Amino acid sequence: MDLGRSVRGRADAVRGERAGRAGAGRLVGGWDGARLHERTFRRSGPVLATPERVHVDGVLDLVVEPGVPWAVRTGATSARVHGTAVDLPGLVDESAGRHARVVSWWWSAGAGVLTDGRTVTWNLVNGLHDGTTGTSTRPTSSAGTSERSVWIDGLPRHVAPQPFHGLDGVGELRFRAVATRARKENLLLIASNYEQPFGEFAGSLPLAGELRSGWGVMERHRARW
Repeated sequence: MDLGRSVRGRADAVRGERAGRAGAGRLVGGWDGARLHERTFRRSGPVLATPERVHVDGVLDLVVEPGVPWAVRTGATSARVHGTAVDLPGLVDESAGRHARVVSWWWSAGAGVLTDGRTVTWNLVNGLHDGTTGTSTRPTSSAGTSERSVWIDGLPRHVAPQPFHGLDGVGELRFRAVATRARKENLLLIASNYEQPFGEFAGSLPLAGELRSGWGVMERHRARW
């Protein structure tokens, strides 16, 4: 699960939070505007992650309205992060499918405001769930389906493939990292190598137009399941 969100105002406002699975444990990371906080739980108890809610004991309680496509949920959220009440857009990435033994992908997700004042959220990917057809139902196979979407004022629209420029941006979006999570593990039968910076976006999104402001994540990941 990854959240890309836009926060303005107080200097101590948390601008990024991540909670996900890693082997038998869960990783939690948060950026408080000054430094990246990270912790790994080797048990599932402290972390609850569902398509509608993400709760991390003492860190985050986030509720997101269900949406489409099937792999991503988005919506305006009211949450508490490290005890601070925040009202901001968010994403919950609930990936599913039958993947190749070895797979790699590039991914970007974030939220912001367009120059005309409309809110926007995006989810762009290359290498995983990047077919030609968008879908709002959960398929039995990921072949041919795509989770590439841009939400404008909460309404989702499927978009064409966008070229990734490494971790420097995607399509017409440019990216400036402020904090990075990275991890490399090789457990022989399974392995994972990823880098996921969180930061600020500028430029334009397909079907949406120019950003006034935007925050979110870029990611590269290679996995052997």
